[in-house]
Amino acid sequence: MHNKINSQRYYLIDSLRGFALLNMVIFHLLYDVFQIYGIDAQWCFQPLTIVWERFICISFIIISGISLNFSHNAYKRGIILNVLGFIITVVTFIVMPGETIWFGILNFLGCAMLILQPLRCYFDKISSVLGMAVSIVLFAVLYGVPNKFIGFFNIKLFDLPHFMYGVNWLSFLGFHSADFSSSDYFPIIPWIFLFFAGYFIWRLIKTVNADKYFTFSVPILSTAGRYSLWIYLAHQPLILGILMLVFSMKN
Repeated sequence: MHNKINSQRYYLIDSLRGFALLNMVIFHLLYDVFQIYGIDAQWCFQPLTIVWERFICISFIIISGISLNFSHNAYKRGIILNVLGFIITVVTFIVMPGETIWFGILNFLGCAMLILQPLRCYFDKISSVLGMAVSIVLFAVLYGVPNKFIGFFNIKLFDLPHFMYGVNWLSFLGFHSADFSSSDYFPIIPWIFLFFAGYFIWRLIKTVNADKYFTFSVPILSTAGRYSLWIYLAHQPLILGILMLVFSMKN
């Protein structure tokens, strides 16, 4: 994506995306070692691991929301991401049934782009501060929807009716049955509101004329950020292939 204004690219956005991508690759490497190869089954439940994983997710979604401000083909990109997400679901279902991805990050981002694009003309009439604040509050309040409650992040205020979670075909919205399982899961609710927040964050940055600082670049991270989709698609098969070779040699 070419984040340009007056033929000038905002390289810092690419660099931030590249930094999030680097964290994701390292995280998935450790996940595969500890979880798939059974080195430490409790690794995923360590507090620092949980915080790190949430940081990566939040970073990607906010940056994607920011980047939609520059997109002139959001519908096309949204459809492509959904197709790729569906392919990942099929591949993981066939190759690693226990690690199948249902409505992972690519499907979420694809749907988020398709949802936000027709709303941009309305969002652009809203104060950037108000839009960002409302989006973050809704994200916090609805964060527990996939876990059947309304609250403030993980603080439960009240439970949602169980009948809303009776079928898995609503899992893309955040409503799924008790037997639902996905190794990567980002439902529309609550994550769409974080995506909205990212969109408004850039408008706020522009409002205070802070966009001039975003021409700064960290070369390696910036390059990685520009090719983040391809790196995302390639990194897990590559990591798994290397680990398969390493662990087969050890045995």
